[in-house]
Amino acid sequence: MGHWGRRARKKKRRRTTTSLTLCHEHRFVELRRWLKERGFRSILLIPAHFGDTGRGLMGTSPIKANEMLISLPEQCLLTTSTVLGSYLGEYIKRWKPPVSPLLALCAFLIVERHAGSSSKWKPYIDVLPQTYTCPAYFSDDVINLLPPGLRAKARDQRERVLELHSASATFFAFLQPLLREPAVTLFSHDALRWAWCSVNTRTVYMRHPQSPHLSTEPDNYALAPYLDLLNHCPQVQVTAGFSQANKCYEIRSVQGCRKFHQAFICYGPHDNQRLLLDYGFFAPGNPHAVVYVDLGTLKLCLIDRDKQLPQKLLFLKEHNFLMNLTFGFDGPSWRLMTALRLLSLKPEQYACWKSVLLGAVVCKEREEWTVQAALMLCKILLEESSKALERLSHLKEGADTTLTEQLSMVEFLRREEQAILGQSQELLGLQRQPLPSQPGFAQNQAG
Repeated sequence: MGHWGRRARKKKRRRTTTSLTLCHEHRFVELRRWLKERGFRSILLIPAHFGDTGRGLMGTSPIKANEMLISLPEQCLLTTSTVLGSYLGEYIKRWKPPVSPLLALCAFLIVERHAGSSSKWKPYIDVLPQTYTCPAYFSDDVINLLPPGLRAKARDQRERVLELHSASATFFAFLQPLLREPAVTLFSHDALRWAWCSVNTRTVYMRHPQSPHLSTEPDNYALAPYLDLLNHCPQVQVTAGFSQANKCYEIRSVQGCRKFHQAFICYGPHDNQRLLLDYGFFAPGNPHAVVYVDLGTLKLCLIDRDKQLPQKLLFLKEHNFLMNLTFGFDGPSWRLMTALRLLSLKPEQYACWKSVLLGAVVCKEREEWTVQAALMLCKILLEESSKALERLSHLKEGADTTLTEQLSMVEFLRREEQAILGQSQELLGLQRQPLPSQPGFAQNQAG
């Protein structure tokens, strides 16, 4: 789906309308023919290459508000039902303990790609990306340049793929009779990573009945050929879902789309860190863009002499106030300021803890402390971001195409982070009033 990040121009906010149709390219001709055989007739959208987003779908005529954008018949969708009904299904049904829906889809993609011209899904496999810009593909050097919270999630994603590959070795070996080459070669870590990213970045949500042949993990995946060429735009509104009446996966455009312009969908109100982690791209000018403050960074602007600090942090954790603490282009979030407000309280203000979480302001002095703490966080995060960009510029020297692409993703996030923090500093500066002294702040402010 969305491909921003591969070709996006970092400082550009306005989308270009430059496009080059791809509908005469052999693989898209074959895909359209294949889809037509399965009941897909629409010519409303055609594949095109756009100057700002790369590959996408363009409207051949005006699409009105609430008009159908795309309706993909069930026969075109690749789901676990597809897998269980195939030659691979017989092996999956015999395997104990049952594999997960995700692994079933991954194994099917790998075997189908291996089958080449004899694969019934070849036209779809041929238009899938050969590689992805998800953190699962990142090296340690690249992951270490990500913002702290995202860094941990990126490592976790990479580890999950490694663990899935390791845990599935005996299942893959069981599939050997289906293969023309050794299972250990075909089901390499690289092959599983490709399939895992294909499923995780390109599926649409579609609930399926629980199969006795699969594990009890949620089975909500559906790979949707052609439909998955639609790129994400945070400002766009659509309604989407599988129609039981029409037996099609349908997307309606809420605003409509002009003729010869790119048609978009929206995955949800996700910030760019989430988009990079889950889908491997970012959205320039994303209104949901934020900078996260993790607990380690939060502690850097606090003083150890506060004997109530452990209790305060526990209290915040119990009330779910240590998660999703953010800065946005409109300044620090209400959650962040509320957490800081509580951390500012003196021992004799213990009785105020609950009211502070409900939005109460205790006094002018503590409010000034809170603003000062938020400014301190901006300073710490900006310094960390600058150091990351410095290391990034060194890595760029002599980097190959893949590494350059990955570093560009990280650089965009870090530049966006600096813009958000700079804006937050300005907004907080308007509230700031000089204090006679600043007890309660760590002396080594930047750690």
